[in-house]
Amino acid sequence: MAYALQISGMNCASCVGRVERALADLPSIRDVQVNLATERAQFEADDPAALQAAAETLEKMGYFAKTTEVRLTLQGLSCAGCVGRAERALAAVPGVVSAAVNLATNTANVTLLDGVTPPKALAEAVTKAGYPGEFVGDTAAANPTDERAAEAMVARRRMILAAVLTLPVFVMEMGGHLFPELHHFIGSTIGHQTNWLIQWALTSLVLIGPGRVFYTKGLPALVRGAPDMNSLVAVGTLAAYGFSVVATFAPGLLPDIARAVYFEAAAVIVTLILVGRFLEARAKGRTGAAISRLVGLQVQTARVMRAGAAVDVVLDDIRVGDILIVRPGERIAVDGEVVEGTSHVDESMITGEPIPVDKGVGDAVTGGTVNGAGGFTFRATRVGADTALSQIIRMVQDAQGAKLPIQTLVDRVTYWFVPAVMILAALTVLAWLLLGPDPALTFALVAGVSVLIIACPCAMGLATPTSIMVGTGRAAEMGVLFRKGEALQRLADVDVVAFDKTGTLTQGRPELTDMVLADGFDRAQVLTLAASVEVRAEHPVAEAIIRAARAEGLAIDRTLTGFEAIAGQGVRAEVAGQRVAIGAGRLMQSEGVVIGAFGTEEVTLEAQGKTLLYVAVDGKLAALFGVADTIKPSALSAVEALHERGLKVAMITGDRQATARAIADALGIDDVAADVLPDGKVAAIDRLAGDGRKVAFVGDGINDAPALAHADIGLAIGTGTDVAVEAADVVLMSGDLTAVINAVEISQKTMRNIRQNLGWAFAYNAALIPVAAGVLYPAFGLLLSPMFAAGAMALSSVSVLSNALRLRRVRPALAPVTVRPEADVSAARTMAAE
Repeated sequence: MAYALQISGMNCASCVGRVERALADLPSIRDVQVNLATERAQFEADDPAALQAAAETLEKMGYFAKTTEVRLTLQGLSCAGCVGRAERALAAVPGVVSAAVNLATNTANVTLLDGVTPPKALAEAVTKAGYPGEFVGDTAAANPTDERAAEAMVARRRMILAAVLTLPVFVMEMGGHLFPELHHFIGSTIGHQTNWLIQWALTSLVLIGPGRVFYTKGLPALVRGAPDMNSLVAVGTLAAYGFSVVATFAPGLLPDIARAVYFEAAAVIVTLILVGRFLEARAKGRTGAAISRLVGLQVQTARVMRAGAAVDVVLDDIRVGDILIVRPGERIAVDGEVVEGTSHVDESMITGEPIPVDKGVGDAVTGGTVNGAGGFTFRATRVGADTALSQIIRMVQDAQGAKLPIQTLVDRVTYWFVPAVMILAALTVLAWLLLGPDPALTFALVAGVSVLIIACPCAMGLATPTSIMVGTGRAAEMGVLFRKGEALQRLADVDVVAFDKTGTLTQGRPELTDMVLADGFDRAQVLTLAASVEVRAEHPVAEAIIRAARAEGLAIDRTLTGFEAIAGQGVRAEVAGQRVAIGAGRLMQSEGVVIGAFGTEEVTLEAQGKTLLYVAVDGKLAALFGVADTIKPSALSAVEALHERGLKVAMITGDRQATARAIADALGIDDVAADVLPDGKVAAIDRLAGDGRKVAFVGDGINDAPALAHADIGLAIGTGTDVAVEAADVVLMSGDLTAVINAVEISQKTMRNIRQNLGWAFAYNAALIPVAAGVLYPAFGLLLSPMFAAGAMALSSVSVLSNALRLRRVRPALAPVTVRPEADVSAARTMAAE
């Protein structure tokens, strides 16, 4: 099974590498992926006990799996034996760290690993054990947005306190260097020794106060032989601080020329890095804004019919089969099916399509969408984690926590990066001591500290995951769900986009496309008679004729008599005293109707792959109908947009060649494979993939599942079957094909953003580490101050995050092409039957 843990204590890419390797080394865990931006580890494990082993392993390394304190009320507890059985039932739930049941209060307090099991599962487990449980609440849980906001607030307080304490140190030391008058003023008033003592006191407060986090995490990591970015900061600032303490309190240990203090360097470094941490925390909160908005779509309570009365219940108490009441303007609580009433529902937050959708009896509604002016009741069909909205949130979270192939190189580099930097800093100090001018010890200290501080690998660790978070979140807002994170990279590299035809390029249902009238007959008259007969038929072609009549505002006649359906031929009945027959040529022959009058039109419509229907009224040929599965309004613009991006477009369908060719010609499709079975679609993809081309396949049906799974990237139309969605890498929530372009666009822009971030991160370190080590000093006399190194390091991380946040401004490449649905066919049938 797949599990996920929320982890605290990770600060850089090196931390990610160590956590991944430690978890992967556990015998029961595999396929580990750790994300720095989301602070989440995802992995596969056959035994739920592996979760506890993972948490213990992380704790030994100095990282911690986040937990939530959950409280339940229990019934049926009567003795200590009951307590033991209830505790064992709770402890058996995956992710439970500890469970304590109190017999006196009939409650259970459970410590649960975040993100593993919903608290509702605890109530179900203890109920099955014979002690009905009800989830009361959690005492420590917070949603990700609140947690990030709290982290940003803590970082802000540390930053402000550090800045207040550091400012006097900076002014007294650096101000004296910049303005000789200030230096002389300090010397003539409090004296330089007192000045150093004040700096020592204030800097000590900075290091043991807001800067303590670097030492409590960095030094233990160094002792364990697994240094991280905190270790770099800790070693660098302690070196500057320790040297200054010796110069202040034991100056005799240093040569006269080397007696100087660097308290301001230690204090300013800590302060600047805390500024970077604050900006980073605030930016990280914004990267998860899409998930927060999706979570915000979930309602907390709903109005449910219980025992004949409408009562408000919390979301967790809604069960499959419950009847819910939705009033005008309310948000729908769970997925269901309308049982009474009509309205229109805004589904744009789920599908991206802006036009509200009409809903009536029998129609499906989705939790999180917003009801319009009407009111209705519906039966809950999917609740809790099974709702479409919950699945969307889970898909986005999984995609955001995924690791792209491009991250592999970064992982290999960053795993050894921090130890390499510490070795490089030591070599820098040694080189200055051996080769540097006087005071060599001072130069060695400045250069060594600068190397340690400037080389912090935060930017490299954040470069990929932050872009993935923002990119996949923005895609979800545009109706594109990346079920697998690696699909984000693969989709950007496709060369060919192949489409299924029925239900993908076309509407997936027949429509009346042509109507050729015989002399003496009126269009409205014939269409009214035809629809009045077909309203009794149970056939998709009949629905096409009914929709056409309703679209033209024609009233269906209610005086239908003598209806008869003839298998393989058509239907006939009497409407308002007129005998009407609709069907194939065989039916017309049995009715004695001559059909030769439409010879030219018949040939033309058949060549276009359309189904022909003849209409006879009172024994005379009245009209020829052409029925076909029509092209979606968005198909042509989608194909044109793909061509503009230099992509080849293909169509793979099981339909006959003539129909497929007609659709392909109308849309300008480059390659057609028709008359193919599901395994033939796989073979067609292999043919398109010749010469190393990458192929994306877009489909919606059960028969598309093999092709969706086989293609380099599979995109499923969200309005299609569950089988197709499960086989795909990307889900397009609406049936609008402009979503294909939006998926390609967000994929390409996200990958471009990742490359920009990685380019900046690597270039930054490659350029500035040598500068910090002092390579410019022999030629130009330039040596980078540790304070500037700290500022540059903080700026590097903030730059990467700011660049990733630009993806939030990505706009759809194509606006949705939405056609307002026609009046419901079932309503027409109901009217005719009355």
